[in-house]
Amino acid sequence: MRIFHSTEFVIACVLIVAMVVIGLINPAFWSMNNLFSLAKSNVIIGILALGVLLVMISGGIDVSFAAIAIAAMYLTVRGMVWLGVDQVFLPFVIACGIGLICGGLNAFIIDRFKMIPLIVTLGTASIIRGLVLGLVGTSIVNINKMPKELIAFGKTELITVTAANGATFGLTAMVVVYLGIALIIHLVLRHTMIGRSIYAYGGDAESAKRAGFNTHKTIWFVYCTAGLLAGFAGLLQASMIWQANPRDFGGIELDVIAAVVLGGASIYGGRGSVIGTLIGVFMLVMVKNSLILMKVDTTWQRVVVGLIIIVATAVTALRDRKKLA
Repeated sequence: MRIFHSTEFVIACVLIVAMVVIGLINPAFWSMNNLFSLAKSNVIIGILALGVLLVMISGGIDVSFAAIAIAAMYLTVRGMVWLGVDQVFLPFVIACGIGLICGGLNAFIIDRFKMIPLIVTLGTASIIRGLVLGLVGTSIVNINKMPKELIAFGKTELITVTAANGATFGLTAMVVVYLGIALIIHLVLRHTMIGRSIYAYGGDAESAKRAGFNTHKTIWFVYCTAGLLAGFAGLLQASMIWQANPRDFGGIELDVIAAVVLGGASIYGGRGSVIGTLIGVFMLVMVKNSLILMKVDTTWQRVVVGLIIIVATAVTALRDRKKLA
């Protein structure tokens, strides 16, 4: 069957084998508390990865999503504190709006001036971070100042379990939000014209134009959606960790891009899937979690993530060359 030869199936098999091996090495991996923690750790990285997936399928790269997430999160929370606003829906709309505007800036520069996406997003990331830190400040909004409704939203759990020692832990409801977003992106990519245009543009931009796709619209959709998801993820992060730190998300770019590449997305564009990205995110988070359980130093964890990027990129590059041969 075709499914057994798909990239997603291969990645899923690798994931299952890795889980079994890690569980044998450290049985604590299978504890309910650790599995719930794993699921929670997938949420923010996963939402950011879905935005990066769209960009990579289109043949581009975006490293500004972390800066956009910080701007949306910090500006929204500081505004809520200053105005005394304590609700959930409107702040998320504002955070998404900030992300949309920042993503639109990327799209405008890339589309209007035909610049390399990596260079553009590196520049906008630096500008956004600098403006936030320089104009708004660097003070952390701690739990005692955080809006209570926002914290309550982030604390919502689907399941709560009580351990034998009396400790309680639960599965965050934000997993449902994450999977809901993933389903929407999957449907857009597989069952809409804009989804087809993203794959076509990433495969061959010139051919996509000749086929009648509006490539300008494609570029705007991809980067604006990536920005919107980054803005949403930023505020969601603040609600889940109960603070807003303008220096947060340090080095998350590496983790997110590694997860997307690990999930089978091509660095050349035109290839990638939501299912593969979900698996890639889970695998990366699982590896980092296992290194923590084994008490491996944070520095060496970065080495492992770097190796994952190199190996996964090499594998996808070889696969794409064989397809072209």
